[in-house]
Amino acid sequence: MRDGERTHAGVSVPRPHGGGPARAILRRLAAALLILVGTVLVVYLGRDGYADNQGNPLSLLDAAYYATVSLSTTGYGDIAPLTPSARLVNVLVVTPARVIFLIVLVGTTLEVLTERSREAFRVERWRRRVDQHVVVVGYGVKGRSAVRALREDGVPAEQIVVVDPDRRALTDAGRDGYTTVVGSGTHSAVLREALADRAHAVIIATNSDEANVLITLTARELAPNAVISAAVREAENIPLLRRGGADQVVTSSDAAGRMLGLATRSPQVVDVFEDLLTSDAGLRLAERPAAADEVGRGPRECSDPVLAVIRDGRLLRFDDPAATPIHAGDRLITVRDVG
Repeated sequence: MRDGERTHAGVSVPRPHGGGPARAILRRLAAALLILVGTVLVVYLGRDGYADNQGNPLSLLDAAYYATVSLSTTGYGDIAPLTPSARLVNVLVVTPARVIFLIVLVGTTLEVLTERSREAFRVERWRRRVDQHVVVVGYGVKGRSAVRALREDGVPAEQIVVVDPDRRALTDAGRDGYTTVVGSGTHSAVLREALADRAHAVIIATNSDEANVLITLTARELAPNAVISAAVREAENIPLLRRGGADQVVTSSDAAGRMLGLATRSPQVVDVFEDLLTSDAGLRLAERPAAADEVGRGPRECSDPVLAVIRDGRLLRFDDPAATPIHAGDRLITVRDVG
């Protein structure tokens, strides 16, 4: 994983902004290099005050060697300051540089160890707090669109967990602020890492119908009460997903084919459909509770166009006689103007 996320037992929890430990380490290494280069220049400029154990004057390589062993406190003693001025430089420059150099190196080590502890703490805190979240298996085109729809509907980023075997996809998800789990959703251990057993919903959006069927079976076994929505390419696989425990199945190939067919004859219908699917402008499909002044009236008499009524878990279309009148506690699927 890259800087934007932390990994622990397969789980990555987004870290606060401000740069990761790798960036902090690079900064410290750069500072150590600058100290080393500065010390080399100081020693080389005052090379006349130094001599090796054979009495030879210092070259640039000798100055670099002396600065390295001095800052690292190795001190072989084969090169030493001879004149008072060289010894004064050692007291006022080289020794403070040595202390700072060691502080930088020790600080880098502590940064790594501390970050690992923070990482473990963040993951454990996430495990304690997360509940009734949404697990999205697959962060491809469909998975990203599903996550975007969740965010547009007000689901906070910390309530979304992305599962995918592709680390590059998870890097993008981590950068977007989502907790991620690396691995295939076909394995129950991976879904357990995502705490699927405590999830409110599981969205299955990989590019393989076979994988989606197996993930659905696994997710239903782990989360018998979760709402499971799955994507499928071929309509013939819908019964398999239904029997496997999927509450909703979306057929991507059939939907795309219908859209293409409509586009040749009624392009405006396609425009309206696309408008309904995007919630940033124009029209939007929404589910809301029935208002007090709508109870006792028919779906056609509401202020917003009502497409369906949800009553006791049953979906009643607007033209269904049972949908009239609207009852208290009903939920309405309406078309609303985002503006």
